[in-house]
Amino acid sequence: MPVHVSFQGPGLWYATRATGLVAFLLLTLCVVLGLVTVVRFTTAKLPRFVTVGLHRNTSLLAVVFLALHVLTTVVDSYTSIALSAAFIPFSSHYRTFWLGLGAVASDLLLALIVTSLVRLRLGFRSWRMIHWLAYVCWPVALVHALGTGTDPATPWMSAMAVLCVACVVCAIGWRLANGWPARKGLRLGVAAATVAAVLALGAWAWSGPLAPHWSQRALGARSADLGGK
Repeated sequence: MPVHVSFQGPGLWYATRATGLVAFLLLTLCVVLGLVTVVRFTTAKLPRFVTVGLHRNTSLLAVVFLALHVLTTVVDSYTSIALSAAFIPFSSHYRTFWLGLGAVASDLLLALIVTSLVRLRLGFRSWRMIHWLAYVCWPVALVHALGTGTDPATPWMSAMAVLCVACVVCAIGWRLANGWPARKGLRLGVAAATVAAVLALGAWAWSGPLAPHWSQRALGARSADLGGK
Protein backbone atom coordinates (compact mmCIF):
# COMPACT_ATOMS: atom_id res chain seq x y z
CA MET A 1 0.00 0.00 0.00
CA PRO A 2 1.29 3.53 -0.73
CA VAL A 3 2.73 5.41 2.22
CA HIS A 4 1.26 8.87 2.72
CA VAL A 5 1.56 11.06 5.83
CA SER A 6 -0.28 14.37 5.66
CA PHE A 7 0.43 17.83 7.01
CA GLN A 8 -0.76 21.10 5.59
CA GLY A 9 0.35 24.69 5.54
CA PRO A 10 1.99 27.27 3.30
CA GLY A 11 5.35 26.49 4.90
CA LEU A 12 5.46 23.01 3.37
CA TRP A 13 4.52 24.36 -0.04
CA TYR A 14 7.39 26.86 0.07
CA ALA A 15 9.72 24.18 1.46
CA THR A 16 8.89 21.87 -1.44
CA ARG A 17 9.64 24.58 -3.98
CA ALA A 18 12.82 25.71 -2.20
CA THR A 19 14.30 22.22 -1.74
CA GLY A 20 13.49 21.29 -5.33
CA LEU A 21 15.14 24.47 -6.60
CA VAL A 22 18.27 23.95 -4.49
CA ALA A 23 18.47 20.29 -5.56
CA PHE A 24 18.34 21.34 -9.21
CA LEU A 25 20.96 24.07 -8.76
CA LEU A 26 23.25 21.54 -7.08
CA LEU A 27 22.60 19.05 -9.89
CA THR A 28 23.53 21.75 -12.41
CA LEU A 29 26.76 22.47 -10.54
CA CYS A 30 27.41 18.73 -10.43
CA VAL A 31 27.04 18.38 -14.19
CA VAL A 32 29.27 21.40 -14.86
CA LEU A 33 31.97 20.11 -12.50
CA GLY A 34 31.74 16.67 -14.07
CA LEU A 35 32.22 18.09 -17.56
CA VAL A 36 35.24 20.21 -16.67
CA THR A 37 36.77 17.51 -14.46
CA VAL A 38 36.69 14.86 -17.17
CA VAL A 39 39.11 16.91 -19.29
CA ARG A 40 41.35 17.35 -16.24
CA PHE A 41 40.66 21.04 -15.73
CA THR A 42 43.15 22.48 -13.25
CA THR A 43 44.78 25.78 -12.29
CA ALA A 44 47.44 26.78 -9.79
CA LYS A 45 44.76 27.88 -7.32
CA LEU A 46 42.32 25.08 -8.16
CA PRO A 47 44.08 21.71 -8.43
CA ARG A 48 42.20 18.77 -9.89
CA PHE A 49 41.67 17.00 -6.56
CA VAL A 50 39.69 20.04 -5.38
CA THR A 51 37.30 19.96 -8.36
CA VAL A 52 36.93 16.17 -8.02
CA GLY A 53 36.16 16.45 -4.32
CA LEU A 54 33.76 19.34 -4.92
CA HIS A 55 32.02 17.31 -7.61
CA ARG A 56 31.58 14.36 -5.25
CA ASN A 57 30.37 16.45 -2.31
CA THR A 58 27.98 18.45 -4.49
CA SER A 59 26.46 15.20 -5.72
CA LEU A 60 25.84 13.97 -2.18
CA LEU A 61 24.40 17.34 -1.15
CA ALA A 62 22.06 17.22 -4.16
CA VAL A 63 20.75 13.86 -2.93
CA VAL A 64 20.12 15.35 0.53
CA PHE A 65 18.01 18.16 -0.92
CA LEU A 66 16.29 15.70 -3.25
CA ALA A 67 15.28 13.65 -0.20
CA LEU A 68 13.96 16.80 1.50
CA HIS A 69 12.10 17.74 -1.68
CA VAL A 70 10.44 14.31 -1.81
CA LEU A 71 9.63 14.36 1.91
CA THR A 72 8.00 17.78 1.91
CA THR A 73 6.03 16.87 -1.23
CA VAL A 74 4.69 13.65 0.25
CA VAL A 75 3.68 15.03 3.66
CA ASP A 76 1.97 18.14 2.25
CA SER A 77 -1.76 17.37 2.18
CA TYR A 78 -2.48 20.07 -0.42
CA THR A 79 -2.09 17.28 -2.96
CA SER A 80 -2.26 13.54 -2.41
CA ILE A 81 1.10 12.22 -3.60
CA ALA A 82 2.29 8.85 -2.35
CA LEU A 83 5.93 8.17 -1.50
CA SER A 84 6.05 5.51 -4.20
CA ALA A 85 5.30 8.18 -6.83
CA ALA A 86 8.71 9.71 -6.13
CA PHE A 87 10.42 6.56 -7.39
CA ILE A 88 7.89 4.85 -9.69
CA PRO A 89 7.56 7.10 -12.76
CA PHE A 90 4.10 8.22 -13.89
CA SER A 91 2.28 6.53 -11.00
CA SER A 92 0.92 9.74 -9.43
CA HIS A 93 -2.60 10.94 -10.18
CA TYR A 94 -1.49 14.56 -9.74
CA ARG A 95 0.32 16.09 -12.74
CA THR A 96 1.10 12.55 -13.85
CA PHE A 97 3.52 13.27 -16.65
CA TRP A 98 5.47 16.11 -15.04
CA LEU A 99 5.83 14.40 -11.66
CA GLY A 100 6.74 11.23 -13.55
CA LEU A 101 9.70 13.06 -15.06
CA GLY A 102 10.74 14.04 -11.56
CA ALA A 103 10.66 10.37 -10.52
CA VAL A 104 12.79 9.46 -13.56
CA ALA A 105 15.34 12.13 -12.63
CA SER A 106 15.35 10.95 -8.99
CA ASP A 107 15.96 7.34 -10.01
CA LEU A 108 18.78 8.31 -12.36
CA LEU A 109 20.46 10.48 -9.72
CA LEU A 110 20.22 7.74 -7.11
CA ALA A 111 21.66 5.23 -9.58
CA LEU A 112 24.60 7.58 -10.18
CA ILE A 113 25.28 7.99 -6.46
CA VAL A 114 24.96 4.28 -5.62
CA THR A 115 27.21 3.18 -8.48
CA SER A 116 29.77 5.83 -7.55
CA LEU A 117 29.90 4.46 -4.00
CA VAL A 118 30.66 0.98 -5.35
CA ARG A 119 32.84 2.20 -8.20
CA LEU A 120 35.80 -0.02 -7.32
CA ARG A 121 33.65 -3.15 -7.44
CA LEU A 122 31.98 -2.17 -10.71
CA GLY A 123 35.15 -1.35 -12.56
CA PHE A 124 35.95 1.96 -14.24
CA ARG A 125 34.47 1.10 -17.64
CA SER A 126 31.07 -0.02 -16.25
CA TRP A 127 30.94 2.92 -13.85
CA ARG A 128 31.72 5.40 -16.61
CA MET A 129 28.99 4.01 -18.88
CA ILE A 130 26.44 4.35 -16.08
CA HIS A 131 27.75 7.82 -15.26
CA TRP A 132 26.64 9.03 -18.69
CA LEU A 133 23.13 8.93 -17.20
CA ALA A 134 23.95 12.31 -15.66
CA TYR A 135 23.53 13.85 -19.11
CA VAL A 136 19.99 12.43 -19.19
CA CYS A 137 19.14 13.20 -15.55
CA TRP A 138 19.80 16.94 -15.81
CA PRO A 139 17.51 17.81 -18.78
CA VAL A 140 14.77 15.54 -17.39
CA ALA A 141 15.00 17.37 -14.06
CA LEU A 142 14.87 20.73 -15.85
CA VAL A 143 11.72 19.82 -17.79
CA HIS A 144 10.19 18.48 -14.56
CA ALA A 145 10.95 21.75 -12.78
CA LEU A 146 9.49 23.88 -15.56
CA GLY A 147 6.52 21.65 -16.32
CA THR A 148 5.21 20.78 -12.88
CA GLY A 149 5.41 24.09 -11.05
CA THR A 150 3.57 27.39 -11.01
CA ASP A 151 6.77 29.47 -11.04
CA PRO A 152 8.24 29.10 -14.58
CA ALA A 153 6.73 32.36 -15.85
CA THR A 154 8.08 34.38 -12.92
CA PRO A 155 11.18 36.45 -13.73
CA TRP A 156 13.36 34.83 -11.06
CA MET A 157 12.54 31.28 -12.17
CA SER A 158 13.02 32.13 -15.85
CA ALA A 159 16.37 33.76 -15.06
CA MET A 160 17.48 30.75 -13.02
CA ALA A 161 16.55 28.33 -15.80
CA VAL A 162 18.39 30.41 -18.42
CA LEU A 163 21.46 30.68 -16.17
CA CYS A 164 21.54 26.92 -15.53
CA VAL A 165 21.17 26.12 -19.23
CA ALA A 166 23.89 28.63 -20.10
CA CYS A 167 26.28 27.12 -17.54
CA VAL A 168 25.75 23.58 -18.83
CA VAL A 169 26.07 24.67 -22.47
CA CYS A 170 29.33 26.51 -21.68
CA ALA A 171 30.63 23.41 -19.87
CA ILE A 172 29.73 21.26 -22.88
CA GLY A 173 31.56 23.75 -25.10
CA TRP A 174 34.60 23.49 -22.84
CA ARG A 175 34.40 19.69 -23.00
CA LEU A 176 34.21 19.71 -26.79
CA ALA A 177 37.05 22.21 -27.12
CA ASN A 178 39.37 20.25 -24.85
CA GLY A 179 38.31 16.66 -25.32
CA TRP A 180 38.08 14.07 -28.11
CA PRO A 181 40.80 15.75 -30.22
CA ALA A 182 40.80 12.89 -32.73
CA ARG A 183 37.02 12.69 -33.07
CA LYS A 184 36.00 15.78 -35.00
CA GLY A 185 32.79 14.19 -36.29
CA LEU A 186 31.68 13.24 -32.77
CA ARG A 187 32.42 16.74 -31.48
CA LEU A 188 30.41 18.34 -34.29
CA GLY A 189 27.55 15.90 -33.69
CA VAL A 190 27.41 16.66 -29.97
CA ALA A 191 27.59 20.40 -30.67
CA ALA A 192 24.73 20.18 -33.19
CA ALA A 193 22.64 18.05 -30.81
CA THR A 194 23.23 20.53 -27.99
CA VAL A 195 22.12 23.50 -30.11
CA ALA A 196 19.04 21.58 -31.31
CA ALA A 197 18.14 20.60 -27.74
CA VAL A 198 18.44 24.19 -26.48
CA LEU A 199 16.27 25.50 -29.34
CA ALA A 200 13.67 22.79 -28.73
CA LEU A 201 13.65 23.53 -25.01
CA GLY A 202 13.19 27.24 -25.66
CA ALA A 203 10.35 26.66 -28.13
CA TRP A 204 8.57 24.31 -25.71
CA ALA A 205 9.04 26.66 -22.74
CA TRP A 206 7.70 29.62 -24.73
CA SER A 207 4.55 27.79 -25.81
CA GLY A 208 4.17 25.85 -22.56
CA PRO A 209 5.37 26.89 -19.09
CA LEU A 210 5.83 30.56 -20.07
CA ALA A 211 2.40 30.75 -21.69
CA PRO A 212 -0.73 31.86 -19.78
CA HIS A 213 -2.72 29.26 -17.81
CA TRP A 214 0.06 26.69 -17.92
CA SER A 215 -0.65 25.56 -14.36
CA GLN A 216 -4.13 24.40 -15.36
CA ARG A 217 -2.94 22.84 -18.62
CA ALA A 218 -0.19 20.93 -16.82
CA LEU A 219 -2.69 19.13 -14.63
CA GLY A 220 -3.79 16.93 -17.50
CA ALA A 221 -7.10 15.18 -17.90
CA ARG A 222 -6.30 12.45 -15.39
CA SER A 223 -5.49 14.94 -12.61
CA ALA A 224 -8.50 17.12 -13.40
CA ASP A 225 -10.90 14.17 -13.26
CA LEU A 226 -9.54 13.24 -9.84
CA GLY A 227 -9.83 16.77 -8.51
CA GLY A 228 -6.16 17.73 -8.76
CA LYS A 229 -5.36 21.30 -7.79
